[in-house]
Amino acid sequence: MIRTPLRPLARILRARERGENPDDIEAENRRRRHEEIQDRARRRAEGRLIVMAGCFILAFGTVGVRMGALASSEPAEPRTQVLSAQIMSQRADITDRQGRVLATNLLTHSVYAHPHQMVDPMAAAQGLAQIFPDLDEERLTKDFTGSRKFMWIKRKISPEQMQAVHDLGEPGLLFGPREMRIYPNGDIASHILGGSGFGNEGVSSAEVIGVAGVEKAFDAWLRDPANEGAPLSLSIDLTLQHAMEDVLASGMLVMNAKGATGILMEVETGEVLAMASLPDFDPNDRPRPLLTGEPSDSPLFNRAVQGQYELGSTFKIFPVAQALDLGLINPSSGINAQAPMRIGRFLINDFHHYGNELSATDVIVKSSNVGTVRIAQMIGVDRQKDFLEKLGLFVPTPIEMVEGATGQPLVPSRWPAVTSATVSFGHGLAASPLHLAAAYATIANGGRRVTPTLVHGRQRPEGEQVLSPRAAAMAVDMLRQVVTRGTARQANVEGYEVAGKTGTADKPRASGGYYKNKVIATFASVFPASDPEYVLIVALDEPSVETAAGESRAAGYTAVPVAAEVIRRVAPLLGLEPATDEILPTIAARFAPRVEPGEAAEIKLVANQ
Repeated sequence: MIRTPLRPLARILRARERGENPDDIEAENRRRRHEEIQDRARRRAEGRLIVMAGCFILAFGTVGVRMGALASSEPAEPRTQVLSAQIMSQRADITDRQGRVLATNLLTHSVYAHPHQMVDPMAAAQGLAQIFPDLDEERLTKDFTGSRKFMWIKRKISPEQMQAVHDLGEPGLLFGPREMRIYPNGDIASHILGGSGFGNEGVSSAEVIGVAGVEKAFDAWLRDPANEGAPLSLSIDLTLQHAMEDVLASGMLVMNAKGATGILMEVETGEVLAMASLPDFDPNDRPRPLLTGEPSDSPLFNRAVQGQYELGSTFKIFPVAQALDLGLINPSSGINAQAPMRIGRFLINDFHHYGNELSATDVIVKSSNVGTVRIAQMIGVDRQKDFLEKLGLFVPTPIEMVEGATGQPLVPSRWPAVTSATVSFGHGLAASPLHLAAAYATIANGGRRVTPTLVHGRQRPEGEQVLSPRAAAMAVDMLRQVVTRGTARQANVEGYEVAGKTGTADKPRASGGYYKNKVIATFASVFPASDPEYVLIVALDEPSVETAAGESRAAGYTAVPVAAEVIRRVAPLLGLEPATDEILPTIAARFAPRVEPGEAAEIKLVANQ
């Protein structure tokens, strides 16, 4: 900008020549300068007013648009925003299929110490040791008189313990609120639930996380605020679970067994109604893992899922069912049962001599190893492996537990003729009882693959057709005859048409070979046989019972009676009505001695509608 002087010399000189007053020139220039300054100030003010007006228009426009959007939207309850520094402690409940609580939360307190604020550290240590007997008074005294500024005393305490600590009157002992996970049914379904612990901890709250079982498998879901507190509904039934555990505990005692497991599964859906492994534990006070000995020595070991056992003769129905499906045999086909049978340098024998020939049905009924191997040889190694793989016996079950992935079956790396033979009667391939339950459910389900699940009501894709319905029905009929006239006669529970197969397998040594006096006794069953709805697996670890003929470890004398008692207990709870054609002869036999000769006796059974 060029500044014009107020008294330009040229104009002053001309004004003097003309006799004008030079001061008028200065006044005129000053006036123009002031007008220019005012014009610039006005333009600057007008620009600022325009910018401010634009800001107001934008702000009120944004508010108006937002108000319009809110007015046109559906009303909803706002969700609480969790700050990054806050520990989320809320965790959804777990319920059974009937909505009964299996795991929930309880508000409790923790107790911690600020040793530098204590008035009498030694008295505080003595008082805490009396309230909590598991605490070491000497160690507490050392910590309280040392250089520590903070230390946990107990992560969770009862109201009575809180009051007792409060009564000590020590200002250095403080309390913090928090939620804890409780299992109101104690040790019932403990292996399924698994347990929980604390993750991120603060003095005013703690994060509850799953450490095993479904608690860990669904940990993210149970902690997700988006679920708005909806409970996780499991497929198990609390009443059925308690009944099974009760019977298994009694069976372990009577049969002198080291452990026991049982699985009750719906045939059509694969939903597990009850699954127990004994010994068990209380998830409210979960024990520490064992660092020595065998894994199965720990109560944390889940025999139903993690136990990999050679399940013996329960496998015999698989090659027979496959041969029926392939049209290689029919139930009455004659099978060479002459024993012993030689494969290479190995001899395969039977427990009893059954003659030179058995029908295919009697191979199962009498549990002939030789007959089963003959049928497996008809099938061939490749087809045998393919069928067992389709039954799911080569991979872990997809059950919704973190332990499920650890249940990897022990499958032979090579399948020479002798391996094919031994696998056909349940030796050489180790799988879990849950694998066996799923495989039997597949047969009972008309040959359609069943996948086990612990979640109630979940929509699942239909399984592969592994067997033809006709072959599956014939296989179930064979299993029924095992109960009526074979090795499982003690499982013939009146009115419930039980079908099943026993299996007694020697336990392998960790160093190689097998124990001579330790077995896994298993009974795999289906009921009712005429219209299969449920599969029950019962397995006892190292059972032994005294019989009239002496000590016995066979499944027919150990696992079968226990399974029969489980069925007697759970069948009425499942709403199954006893079959009258099985009960009437029994009732007639009971009443027969009371009927006088020559008199007609009429017995009627009235069933509730």
